[in-house]
Amino acid sequence: MRRRLRFARVLSALFLSWFVGGIAVAADAPEVVIEIYRIAPGKHEEFLRAIASFDQANAEAGLPPRQLFVHSGGASWDFILIQPAEHTDEQSKKLDAAFKKLGLPQGARFFVSFRQTILEHTDTHATQTTAAEFLKKLDGK
Repeated sequence: MRRRLRFARVLSALFLSWFVGGIAVAADAPEVVIEIYRIAPGKHEEFLRAIASFDQANAEAGLPPRQLFVHSGGASWDFILIQPAEHTDEQSKKLDAAFKKLGLPQGARFFVSFRQTILEHTDTHATQTTAAEFLKKLDGK
């Protein structure tokens, strides 16, 4: 129960930061994946360097970088990443080409190499909205 409450507080803080930061909420906002990481001891820098290289691949493919949140107190997570949950086929092709160009691991090699930095991770899919917009969907509008 405590873990769920902490998770809810973290997500609430993240979403609040979006609103305070002036990010507009679109009625048709795309689904995002929210990834919460606890990093293996001594692997924090390696994890961040990997994320920076993935963001470089995103830039080369014309995609935005992941949103990165760094732990500063409270719950046990180290980093939270928020990024689009899906890419178009064209975006995926460009991203694959960027990974190859940059010499980044792909497929099973990606899974094995990236997981060496992670102690624990969870992810969840969500869409950003407001109560009023979501109620419109409930009301069939």
